Amino acid sequence: MSGDYTTIRIEREPPLAWIVLDRPEVRNAISHHMVEELLQALDELEGDEGIRVVLLRGEGAAFCAGADLEELRAVQQASPEENMEAGRRLGALFRRLYTFPKATVAAVHGPCVAGGCGLATGCDLTVADETAVFRYSEAAIGFVAALVGVILVRTVGEKRARELMLTARRVPADEAARFGLVTECVPVGSHIDRARELATGLARNSLSSIRLSKRLLNELPALNLEAAFEEAARVNAEARQTADCREGVASFLEKRPPSWIPD
Repeated sequence: MSGDYTTIRIEREPPLAWIVLDRPEVRNAISHHMVEELLQALDELEGDEGIRVVLLRGEGAAFCAGADLEELRAVQQASPEENMEAGRRLGALFRRLYTFPKATVAAVHGPCVAGGCGLATGCDLTVADETAVFRYSEAAIGFVAALVGVILVRTVGEKRARELMLTARRVPADEAARFGLVTECVPVGSHIDRARELATGLARNSLSSIRLSKRLLNELPALNLEAAFEEAARVNAEARQTADCREGVASFLEKRPPSWIPD
């Protein structure tokens, strides 16, 4: 049973589940309350054994227009401690999504701005239709794309991240796909179906393999070459001991689909 949400909703299509940003009247702007509800939803879906892949999309004409303007106006009245706590909570959301142990897929259409970019690129795969426009807009309003920048630089590299963060320019979906901000650019209106198709494929794979792969990928950028191979060897050894590895090898040799044991 899902929790009671007011800014998002969960739609289950086992083994998939959608988290839908559900504030279309403000283009799904991210409020403090939405941050907390997204964190709660991720906890709920991580603990649901019937869900193997989590998808994210926006209701209405936009994926996500970034920060809630009413809350943004209040920034200068907040204390340094309050602003720091708000930043930490948003950072916790991006980190939670980026390191989520199950596979994640974003389906993006329309404006995807600032914190919305953090949500979209925080997912493992990002499908955008041709209406999607990405913008790290913070420099245009005297703000800094600090928290989304943590994910951005890992996704597209430092030079491209500098350009996007400093220019605050609009990036259409096809260009975003060319430099790796988007996994696939698809025709208008087909982003949900394509995201579902990709997620269905992911759901056929081993949960333990996905979890270990994501853990390794998260750790590699901070390691030198020797340490990276040592960590990869540890993950390799750990994977060999899992029930999924035993079942995967057996199913391959027996020429049958694997029957994964719940993680």
